[in-house]
Amino acid sequence: MSEKKFPISPERLEEIIKKHPTPFHIYDEKMIRANIRRLFKAFSWAPSFREHYAVKAAPNPRLLQILREEGAGADCSSLPELLLADAAGMQGEKIMLTSNDTPADEFQKAIELGAVINLDDISHIDYLEKNAGFPSCLSFRYNPGSLIEGNDIIGKPEEAKYGLTREQLFEAYRIALSRGVKRFGLHTMVISNELHADSFINTARLMFNLAVELKNKLGIQLEFVNLGGGIGIPYRPEENEVNIEYVGQGIRQAYEAIIQPAGLDGMAIAMELGRAITGPYGYLVATVLHEKKTFKDYIGLDACMADLMRPAIYGAYHHISIMGKEAAPCDQTYDITGSLCENNDKFAIDRQLPKIDIGDRVILYDTGAHGHAMGFNYNGKLRSAELLLHEDGSIELIRRAETIDDYFATLRYEGSVL
Repeated sequence: MSEKKFPISPERLEEIIKKHPTPFHIYDEKMIRANIRRLFKAFSWAPSFREHYAVKAAPNPRLLQILREEGAGADCSSLPELLLADAAGMQGEKIMLTSNDTPADEFQKAIELGAVINLDDISHIDYLEKNAGFPSCLSFRYNPGSLIEGNDIIGKPEEAKYGLTREQLFEAYRIALSRGVKRFGLHTMVISNELHADSFINTARLMFNLAVELKNKLGIQLEFVNLGGGIGIPYRPEENEVNIEYVGQGIRQAYEAIIQPAGLDGMAIAMELGRAITGPYGYLVATVLHEKKTFKDYIGLDACMADLMRPAIYGAYHHISIMGKEAAPCDQTYDITGSLCENNDKFAIDRQLPKIDIGDRVILYDTGAHGHAMGFNYNGKLRSAELLLHEDGSIELIRRAETIDDYFATLRYEGSVL
């Protein structure tokens, strides 16, 4: 079971709202730091352990700065994400570019920053060489196909757009060797938001055996194997979190059984966790504006799916509590909605909650990854602010809310009076 508890008192929240009106996302710095320290401790046995935080999960330079201070690097999938990592003080091979259908300017910026480049397709070798040249360290993303079972978010590996097949992978390394590349890594990412700990250990075994085969067949001494991310979080209170200590020890046993006897000891272990690091320690705070009673009882918030779209596009569950009513009986059934002109703009459907009144503060949990990051401007909706809760209780505004001026800033048309 996972405890869902908001780290701010009702009185303090009202003080915050006076200065920063709802809706907003707020992140708990203390818990984010504690969480990533736990990850590094679980892999402290490794000759070298790297965490390339998945920037897409929470692309805010202030959050990235905190993670850099704790030893993390960045996994980037676009030019702006590379710039965000650089702005946060992440340097060189602390940065990894793992993109797909990649344009030249992204490769060029990664080379400029000294980042590791992780290629998603064998055809990208020629494109990279022509448009940017090769990085100091080159990696390839492996898609194991039916050897590993996928899950709902990424789907079956053999139907995913990511990665090279086994045959392509070996050919890609041969080509790169012939072009003068000397330093290599290996990467995979086949599941997302997975709660079964053994899945990650099984992936490690698969990748370690592949690393040994690459050495035996091609003479490649991999510098790292990146096991990807995908560790899920318990969005539902009845779910249990992934035991990262168990995962760390299981991967250690695989490393000692497969990597060390092959003479590859010293090879680094890398991961690119995003959701598992910041996800549980972000919250979307909203206010109840309306209650509509027709065929169902609808509670309308000042937030909408532009602030959190996971429930709408994935049918994902996010726990909800009503501030000050945490101990009240959940004897009402509501759909919790936003104001977007889309019928799927619902944070919860038929959710059992305490009686809700206009003006109540609503807390949506586990929005610290793929929450604000997935925002958009459909219907002219403006994305909300992001706040950081410091350990001493103080609040830092780390992204202001968008304004009407922001929305119109890129528009140019004849007769414009803007």
